Amino acid sequence: MNKTSNQLPKKSLGFFPTPLTELKRFSDHLKGPRIFIKRDDLTGLAFGGNKTRKLEFLIADALSLECDTLITAGAAQSNHCRQTAAAGFIEAIKELQIQVDDLDTKISHIVFPTSSGGTHSGMMIGNSIFAQNKFKLIGIGIDKGEAGDLPLDEHVLNLANSTCEKLNLDVKYTLKDVMIRNEYLGDGYGIVGDLERRAIRLLAETEGILVDPVYTGRALGGMINMIEKKELSLDDIVLFWHTGGSPALFLYSEEITQKCTGESL
Repeated sequence: MNKTSNQLPKKSLGFFPTPLTELKRFSDHLKGPRIFIKRDDLTGLAFGGNKTRKLEFLIADALSLECDTLITAGAAQSNHCRQTAAAGFIEAIKELQIQVDDLDTKISHIVFPTSSGGTHSGMMIGNSIFAQNKFKLIGIGIDKGEAGDLPLDEHVLNLANSTCEKLNLDVKYTLKDVMIRNEYLGDGYGIVGDLERRAIRLLAETEGILVDPVYTGRALGGMINMIEKKELSLDDIVLFWHTGGSPALFLYSEEITQKCTGESL
């Protein structure tokens, strides 16, 4: 009936499935809902991260075209590449659903950093195809301008719908299907504030897990704020998707070790 992502060429590069772990001490500290973490920082391939999922499809696509050189760039890339990359996170939701079934539990929300749209749009499609109980996807906006002239939610929408067309899926999304929280942008991309510093320290102190200050640290800080404001309640079961990036901790070591506002050491 349709050409799902597992029918696209794929080259194995990482270690999957990545671990799904409950953050009991972290949750207890926040006095909030049960929280799980999806450890895509452990995908392998150098320091891991969510890009490994996308590269498995992009590399296979390049090989099928008999390419012998790959050149990467930032936000500027073809829509075809973005669609192919989104396939990695369609498969990721399938992987997650299997793990959730094995745990005999249900995840109500997935919180993750969203920036260029591939991860977000792939999750939306995977959620439609594979999730037995649809997850509420909450993307935490990381920067301004990554999506070009369009607002990020419109860019994610367009990418999700064009990817569905590429895969011959009978799915159509509207803007109400794209949840992005942009109130955690702080002073801008790559500028570390109290939100990120506190989140990084809290997860490291309670669970021994490191998140980076640019993407996952900001998204985790946003999730913490939502828990403290009771937007995520004790009745929810929340998954935080760790997309990697931990090597950035070395570059930002001075900013991370600064005291938070009002903090005494």
